[in-house]
Amino acid sequence: MAAAAATAPGALGILQAGRARLVAACCARLGPGWRLSGSWTVPRADPATWARGWTPAAGGAAWRRGYSSEVKTEDELRVRYLEEENRGIVVLGINRAYAKNSLSTNLIKMLSKAVDALKSDKKVRTIIVRSEVPGIFCAGADLKERVKMNSSEVGPFVSKIRAVINEIANLPVPTIAAIDGLALGGGLELALACDIRVAASSAKMGLVETKLAIIPGGGGTQRLPRAIGMSLAKELIFSARVLDGQAAKAVGLISHVLEQNQEGDAAYRKALDLAREFLPQVDLVTGLAIEEACYAQTIPTKDRLEGLLAFKEKRTPRYKGE
Repeated sequence: MAAAAATAPGALGILQAGRARLVAACCARLGPGWRLSGSWTVPRADPATWARGWTPAAGGAAWRRGYSSEVKTEDELRVRYLEEENRGIVVLGINRAYAKNSLSTNLIKMLSKAVDALKSDKKVRTIIVRSEVPGIFCAGADLKERVKMNSSEVGPFVSKIRAVINEIANLPVPTIAAIDGLALGGGLELALACDIRVAASSAKMGLVETKLAIIPGGGGTQRLPRAIGMSLAKELIFSARVLDGQAAKAVGLISHVLEQNQEGDAAYRKALDLAREFLPQVDLVTGLAIEEACYAQTIPTKDRLEGLLAFKEKRTPRYKGE
């Protein structure tokens, strides 16, 4: 393949143009009416950071990750229910330091299980998605795992990623993505599924799939235009451009940008402040009463009966808005 490209200088341009047309087609599904307003460094570590898994390498000058591959798979996602004044806030902490928090088959399975439990838990009021790893939010899909898959396995794996991200987007409580580091590809798509995104100024984020001869597959072609507008979304996807926190704030990709602190968790702290602010706005009793009243309005409708009949007959329902 590389040899063929070398002898045909126009081949790369044709491939890139083809990818651009494919992304444009995906984004175009939104319709014309949408008009909504190398290497990266990690934060300087201090003793508090050491406690989270960073240790000085031999010689004292460089840093290495203390997690390595010793992290057990069951620890790759940490679900924490906060207490006291933070009661009702749940934190989903991604913890795959050795793989830059990339989305593996196991991590996707754990995320799906956690989200499934959270969506039916009436005690949950706000969910924060963050990283437990300094300098990284999520680097996207686990490409080392994917390269071992055959072609028939890739499609179902991407579908699982898309399904989990959709589950997060459909959670019935506010969700906040705290981006304290790298968020690329599927990592940014995960953040886009959240209602609110906050980031450190040093964070790096972008949909970079076109550099790998593919397109965003976890909802990026749909959610990015809805967040920042069609034209700019196409520009960022076509170019695979990576933005820092300030640039992301300027285009409306995130709601708040913070200077990173020594602990490397400035975005998480802001997300926690926002979550606390949300807690008293709708108490659980009132919220459940609103839900009950809204559901009651659907009971006498013809569409509800049509939905049940279509399910029984295994066909597509024909709704009439009645």
